[in-house]
Amino acid sequence: MAFHVEGLVAIIIFYLAILFVGLWAAWRTKNLRGDGDPREGIIVGGRDIGLLVGAFTMTATWVGGGYINGTAEAVYVSDYGLAWAQAPIGYSLSLIVGGLFFAKPMRSRGYVTMLDPFQQIYGKRMGGLLFIPALMGEMFWAAAILSALGATISVIVDININISVVVSALIAIFYTLVGGLYSVAYTDVVQLFCIFIGLWISVPFAMTHPAVTDITVTAVKEVYQQPWLGSIKAADVWSWLDSFLLLMLGGIPWQAYFQRVLSASSATYAQVLSFLAAFGCLIMAIPSVLIGAIGASTDWNQTLYEHDDPQSHEEADMILPIVLQYLCPPYISFFGLGAVSAAVMSSADSSILSASSMFARNIYQLSFRQNASEKEIVWVMRITVFIFGAAATAMALLAKSVYGLWYLSSDLVYIIIFPQLLCVLFIKGTNTYGSIAGYVFGVLLRISGGEPYLHLQAFICYPGCYPDKNNIYLQRFPFKTLSMVASFLSNIAFSYLAKYIFEKGILSPKFDFLNAVVAKHSEENMDKTTLVKSDNIVLSELAPVKPRQSLSLPSTFTNREAISDLDSSPESPDSENKEL
Repeated sequence: MAFHVEGLVAIIIFYLAILFVGLWAAWRTKNLRGDGDPREGIIVGGRDIGLLVGAFTMTATWVGGGYINGTAEAVYVSDYGLAWAQAPIGYSLSLIVGGLFFAKPMRSRGYVTMLDPFQQIYGKRMGGLLFIPALMGEMFWAAAILSALGATISVIVDININISVVVSALIAIFYTLVGGLYSVAYTDVVQLFCIFIGLWISVPFAMTHPAVTDITVTAVKEVYQQPWLGSIKAADVWSWLDSFLLLMLGGIPWQAYFQRVLSASSATYAQVLSFLAAFGCLIMAIPSVLIGAIGASTDWNQTLYEHDDPQSHEEADMILPIVLQYLCPPYISFFGLGAVSAAVMSSADSSILSASSMFARNIYQLSFRQNASEKEIVWVMRITVFIFGAAATAMALLAKSVYGLWYLSSDLVYIIIFPQLLCVLFIKGTNTYGSIAGYVFGVLLRISGGEPYLHLQAFICYPGCYPDKNNIYLQRFPFKTLSMVASFLSNIAFSYLAKYIFEKGILSPKFDFLNAVVAKHSEENMDKTTLVKSDNIVLSELAPVKPRQSLSLPSTFTNREAISDLDSSPESPDSENKEL
């Protein structure tokens, strides 16, 4: 394949435009922040992200390289088809569920990261443990999509994969490091437009190519392969439901999502952002579905593609860039490439910022340096943005099973963090002992089910399991959801068991080594009534979040100024104007 100068020039222009927008957003943030807390400016955009920009950045967080490439692949691959393209519906429902049940309590309590409620209720140590699967999910996701970007660019432009990955990562790291959430949000707006326009421009050209059969025919009739609508076999129903629940519920407990929720100006706005993003995810999936259908409707022998078809050559995961390359004119394929790289960067920068935000606040500040200055925390965040970005880039270049690691880490987010989030927000009385038990049960049950992508053999063969070609057992039983439910129930059961044992005097208070039951108001655990007072949400829902004056652990989580302001002037015109 020849080197395409035009494609390289197009990518350079696109990357420079993204870099310009990111630097402009950083400059705008610096001028508008004033005397506010620079940490909140970087992590949650000063909590004044507008409705339009917020909706775009939340949509772009999900509509990444894996989303558009994966949706096209699922539709294209035989034996799967549209019936197995779960991401568009699953992630859209995830955003709706998150908006209905999680956005309001998280935003109204003035948290800064997703891990704040865990450290408030379960303590610093447990917050550190929960940081591990959250970090793994963000880092492996960033590495996986950077790896996909390198392969995509190599298909169309034929330049070195390593160079394309490194340059893309450096640009995303640079504007994230300088501008924080503001830069990420405003570049997301540009990137989302590029994705939408780039893919929609490509679809008509690909669909009208002479080698492509009418997709309405191939949807229900076998022409070159099985119909692209696909079907769900009776034996795979439980496995399908397990994967769908993982997307719908496991898509909630991610810092990248809550970073957008917590950046909204009010709890109501946070909910609206989630609903708008759910609609955006569905709309953005349509061109990917069509491209997958076009790939399944193409006689590849009539094209310049060197093989019989991408699936037989094990390039099904690259069906979207292959369609752009061989079924569209060169100038259209280059524009589509910009759309794909935009999708990747819009997710990579979000993951890198999310990981650094959690580390700087929940690990460095709240666990080790509670009296750290604002400037110190900001510099820690910037350093970790670079470190985590470099680590994700290195994994994308060196690791051979990045996607397998991401699959496993995303399962851990669903199995461990989601039930913990349910307990910490909605179940009164859970404590650190129950949290540890739920964590351990979830990890053990998930690992016992095996992971074919990592060649990890299952220890438990659930009903319906069968060996693959490598003699690794594949599970049809919904063991991931079973592990999540077991983790959730273990948390509750062991929490109340520990509470009963200590409060009834069965065990001496000196054995409460985690200070989770007897010492309710210790430094390790804050007052639990903060989370269960019914008037907390009502009072603080519409309150603007002001810069914190104290760096002590209780004041870090409690927005006392906002509550006192609302108590003293519940019908203040200023408050109404700020909300409007």
